[in-house]
Amino acid sequence: MEIKPAIAGKKKYDSYYLDGREDAWRRLCATAKADNIVSLCSEILHDRIIEIGCGDGAILEELNQRQFGKSLFGLEISSSGIEQVRSKNLRSLTEAQVFDGQIIPYEDGSFDLAILSHVVEHLEQPRAVLHEARRVAKHVFVEVPLEHTWRLKPDFDFNEVGHINFYTTTTIRRLLQTSGLEVVKQIVTDTSREMLEFQKGRKGVLQHLARKTSLRFLPGLAQNVFVYHSALLAKPLDT
Repeated sequence: MEIKPAIAGKKKYDSYYLDGREDAWRRLCATAKADNIVSLCSEILHDRIIEIGCGDGAILEELNQRQFGKSLFGLEISSSGIEQVRSKNLRSLTEAQVFDGQIIPYEDGSFDLAILSHVVEHLEQPRAVLHEARRVAKHVFVEVPLEHTWRLKPDFDFNEVGHINFYTTTTIRRLLQTSGLEVVKQIVTDTSREMLEFQKGRKGVLQHLARKTSLRFLPGLAQNVFVYHSALLAKPLDT
């Protein structure tokens, strides 16, 4: 059976992590993403963790530094990404390998936790990948940007970011629920002050204050104007 690529623009990712131009940005992003993983998952068993779509390993590196997880695994469609992961020589890293973007090459129940952080928005077949995640792990963590705001254009225009799916807190929740998963926890977070300052300097700091205040006092309106992030912890429905 022929497996179609499960991630948009697979070819463009093959050498995506070779130039190192965005290393500082990825490390900064990984700090915030790891914060959400630890926040939602610290109370569940997390000895064996697999990150699906691990990129260059920035999140794995952050989890390794925090000693979150005794044995870390990484899967990525990009060979250059896996090269970067392996070059980090992470103490907790057990294995990192290239996969086809859909079939997870591990047995049922191999992991305590599967992580898909800012991956689902890239997937051509998100439910297929989520079904695979629930097959191999006792819990699944998902984080996506909430890009379905009033600013979202009516017609799709593919860009270098590679996002092809656009979510609200409701639609990402329903996606997990229709993929055989029960949502245990869900949070909405903002882009960190450090990230906005890195991008926009002092203007970014002021923007962070406005976004944070809006989310606190007018969450519905804020999420229809600004792009925030939603992180969810889920478990298979049959457990």
